[in-house]
Amino acid sequence: MIKKMGIAWHLRLRMAEHGLFQTSDLVPLLAERGIHLSREQVYRLVTQEPQRLSMDVLAALCDILDCRPNDLIEVQVVNQQLRRTGGELTRPAAPPVRRTTIRRPQG
Repeated sequence: MIKKMGIAWHLRLRMAEHGLFQTSDLVPLLAERGIHLSREQVYRLVTQEPQRLSMDVLAALCDILDCRPNDLIEVQVVNQQLRRTGGELTRPAAPPVRRTTIRRPQG
């Protein structure tokens, strides 16, 4: 089996710990460190897990939030593992669905 890796992105949590509740609060703080991103780019950075992240942006965020990269990025093993079958990757079969029966008292 092959483990699928993912990340948990904790930028919004770290921002809240420093009293930064609006994504736009980061725009001028990043600009002070030479990182010029639009409000939309910063919004996506805060609200979504980034697929790619430059080291300059990561360093600026760590400086702004007085944290380390591990405080922002948590590497996780995704619960779903992939199985190699005949050269193809497949997901294990889902457990069967149990239907619930509601029984009402007769009265």
